[in-house]
Amino acid sequence: MRIGELAERAGTTTRALRYYESRGLLPARRAVNGYRTYDEDDLRLLQQIRTLQDFGFELEETRPFVDCLRAGHPAGDSCPASLDVYRRKLAELDALIGQLDAVRTQVGAQLARAELEAGAALPGGPEPRCELTQGALTHDGLTD
Repeated sequence: MRIGELAERAGTTTRALRYYESRGLLPARRAVNGYRTYDEDDLRLLQQIRTLQDFGFELEETRPFVDCLRAGHPAGDSCPASLDVYRRKLAELDALIGQLDAVRTQVGAQLARAELEAGAALPGGPEPRCELTQGALTHDGLTD
């Protein structure tokens, strides 16, 4: 198949395919007329790359999976190098989840504090504090 058909079947662009080719992820085979030619195995490579990228993998992180498929393995993640990439990605995701959890805890604490202060401003409660308006200076430097 030619590049346009492969791009359409893989759900990508011909520009992306040329880029993958320049990075060595997609073979650069040419027919006698000079057109790029691809087969079903190339479509499998692209599907593997696209799936991993949809999961947040960088393009270079897909290389072990592509190499595994090119070596004739039935799945791109059946080689040790691919498993190593999975492990690194899981560790990276765990670290991000930890960071997000810490931020969530801080935002929750800020919300709780703000709700308490807003609750105190209800009728019958103390007047709300607003540092911007309390003791504001007029244009002549005197307070209101």
